Amino acid sequence: MRLLRTMAAFGACGIAVAGAAACQPAAGGLDSAAVALTTDRTATSTLERLTFDVAWFSCSARAATREAEANAGTAAATAAPREVEVECEGETGDDRDITLDGTVTEERAGVCVKGDMTARIARKVVFQATMLGDCSAAATTAPSRAPRPSDPRPEPTVTVTRTVTVTADPAK
Repeated sequence: MRLLRTMAAFGACGIAVAGAAACQPAAGGLDSAAVALTTDRTATSTLERLTFDVAWFSCSARAATREAEANAGTAAATAAPREVEVECEGETGDDRDITLDGTVTEERAGVCVKGDMTARIARKVVFQATMLGDCSAAATTAPSRAPRPSDPRPEPTVTVTRTVTVTADPAK
């Protein structure tokens, strides 16, 4: 019984640690996962509005490194980032490469990113933006477009974490 309780405790701790490490903190800064998802949504919408057929598009983001902040000490180096570098890649319906790269300085819960971003199709600049999305709209967590059946990208999933408490069986 003691072994079962110990295993349950380690499992709960493992889930908590994995969940905490999945995203960078958002308090006072930017969350790289949110920036990547919002940039993906808003850039895809912008490309489609510009009449490009987007077959697939995917973004990744990471905290911009600042040597001065890193040298200032661990508090500054571990603080939530104020800038996030974003890199996206994809493909048009006619097999041309799509790229977007830049720096995001603000993200508004799924509807808007601000910064300095450049999108290219087949290495030709198709837009440069300091803002993507509707920064006056209410925040959302719903996808901005319906997935197409031929869309090779996986859709976002919802993860539910449950805490289970194991107690000893009452004496019989």
